[in-house]
Amino acid sequence: MNILFVLTSHNKLGNTGRKTGFWVEEFANPYYTLLDKGAKITIATPKGGAAPIDPSSDSPDAATADTVRFNNDADAQNNIAQTKTLSKINANDFDAVFYPGGHGPLWDLANDKTSISLIETFNNQDKPIAFVCHAPAALKQVKDSKGDALVKGKKVTGFTNSEEAAVQLTDVVPFLVEDMLQANGGEFSRKEDWAAYAVQDGNLITGQNPASSKLVAQKLLESLK
Repeated sequence: MNILFVLTSHNKLGNTGRKTGFWVEEFANPYYTLLDKGAKITIATPKGGAAPIDPSSDSPDAATADTVRFNNDADAQNNIAQTKTLSKINANDFDAVFYPGGHGPLWDLANDKTSISLIETFNNQDKPIAFVCHAPAALKQVKDSKGDALVKGKKVTGFTNSEEAAVQLTDVVPFLVEDMLQANGGEFSRKEDWAAYAVQDGNLITGQNPASSKLVAQKLLESLK
């Protein structure tokens, strides 16, 4: 199993003066779930180099067994500090792609032409494409082979409007994940705020929030068997 992880390079939370990036738990749980099953994982970002970590996800409040493992894992830390540049990645080299969330993807991956093209290639090859929390933002401009929005008519989930309101960032983010997925024709479903929830429609796997990262990783693993 060769799996590509695509992380954000964006570290500014709108005009708040605060930092953002990727959410550690949404990276760490799938990373170890797949790594422990023998997967070879490559990490890439639009800019290459160090991927920014959302400070809120590195706080004691957000700690999980997987984030603790990550913080004590020199190899994983090194991989995050030296990500590959997305433009140098060839989809043919991988069996699946996974996008962790955090608010960063709303600003860069949603509009990144290399990322958009990469997802379209994976999809056209019918390989698993998986996203959790804010990472479905990366699907905003992705098309299927017919030229329609990739999520059109597909069962999807992602960070909900009410969860965004709960973290008081509704007016900060460039768009709301739930609204975007519905506007693109996705059949959006959800559980209550912060509940673990993931859905799969063909090769497309999406998870609602940080708590859903394990479910997304498990569905991705099953898809590769």
